[in-house]
Amino acid sequence: MMVPLTRTDTSVLGRWWWTVDRWSLFLLCALTGIGLVLTGAASPAVAERLNLPPTHFLLRQAMFVVPAIAVLFLVSMLNARQVRRLAVVVFLASVLLLLLTLAIGTEIKGARRWITLGGLSLQISEFVKPAFAVTAAWMFAAKRLGEDIPGNAISAGLLFVVVGLLLAQPDVGQTAVVTTVWFSQFFLAGLPMAYVALLLILGLGGVVTAYFVFPHVASRVDRFFNPQAGDSYQIDRALEAFKNGGLFGTGPGSGTAKSNLPDAHADFVFAVAGEEFGLIACLLLVLLFAIIVLRGFSRVLQDNDLFIVLATTGLLVQFSLQALINMASSVNLMPPKGMTLPFISYGGSSILAIAFGMGMMLALTRRRPGDSR
Repeated sequence: MMVPLTRTDTSVLGRWWWTVDRWSLFLLCALTGIGLVLTGAASPAVAERLNLPPTHFLLRQAMFVVPAIAVLFLVSMLNARQVRRLAVVVFLASVLLLLLTLAIGTEIKGARRWITLGGLSLQISEFVKPAFAVTAAWMFAAKRLGEDIPGNAISAGLLFVVVGLLLAQPDVGQTAVVTTVWFSQFFLAGLPMAYVALLLILGLGGVVTAYFVFPHVASRVDRFFNPQAGDSYQIDRALEAFKNGGLFGTGPGSGTAKSNLPDAHADFVFAVAGEEFGLIACLLLVLLFAIIVLRGFSRVLQDNDLFIVLATTGLLVQFSLQALINMASSVNLMPPKGMTLPFISYGGSSILAIAFGMGMMLALTRRRPGDSR
């Protein structure tokens, strides 16, 4: 018989239950359930093209959902110091594995982003993002609070290491996300306006450089501004899916665009949602992401701990930016980028890393003794 958790319960589980943001926890779990539904709707067509059983991708995703939920819950039970230590350990391990990926990783379409460990194929860049956000927040907070640590310099040095490793794969999209998150944290930590202008100029220069250095970036940008400049097949099919779906969709499993979308279960799962469940369902999905992000910010903005504010901001910016990039790409509001929709798109590395990041967010936004909230 289950014993109810009362407010006087001083066990680890009791303290966690009454201090964590239960609404955000519930919504994050709901996203994983929606992800399984959409994977089940989108993946059979992909599996058929690859001569695999219809439920191949759904079963594999379900296998990753269980440990991802466990990671989400367990990490959310940590205190701020434990979160910081865990993030540093994961960050250092991820950097080493990124180096190893460049040496022995699997090359797919000219990019070396995957490494096989223990029979599992992992994209290490997914894990370095949340870990680096928390590590950078620690450095910024240490500098701002006058500790004897050159926090800003260390954070900038770590950024250059991460960016260098990501561009060597190459992975321009992940580089842009990591850099944007780092800049948002630096700005919040009290970056002088002169440096803001300088970093914006450097960022713009980086975008221009990426256009001329990486052919796949130039191709995507050219096709975005001029669809006749190259193959826009995937975007055309995605837009066709949204058009077919209308307000209420064609019904689960009734969509046709997924049969022609190579990444219907991953990068373009939002298009499948639009066709089979309609515009209303897509707007509700956007609302779920918005509520999670806004609840996170509403809780952390009442906190006086600079490290917690910076780390939570970085994690929320990363989460929202990744969702925004995926959905904007699907509706042709920006050049396409292979970015997963958090908790929704198929991918073991993605769901585990996002669960890790959101678990840290929940841990950092827990109410603590002495809070005025």
